[in-house]
Amino acid sequence: MSDQQVVGKIGRVTGAIAPGELGEIVIPVRGGSEAFLARSDHGGLIAVGTRVVVVEYHPPRTVIVEAAL
Repeated sequence: MSDQQVVGKIGRVTGAIAPGELGEIVIPVRGGSEAFLARSDHGGLIAVGTRVVVVEYHPPRTVIVEAAL
């Protein structure tokens, strides 16, 4: 069951996340990897390849992320 949780997952940006716009990330979920639309509330560009953590999930396929430490 925990593999199906989205909040707290670490993923990688596959489509840059610009301020006020949606990008894309891939995260491990449901036994594989899946793409989700992503945005950040922290401003600034999050570049492709950046590791991010999911802080909110808005079903079915949108997440809010922050850069992972």
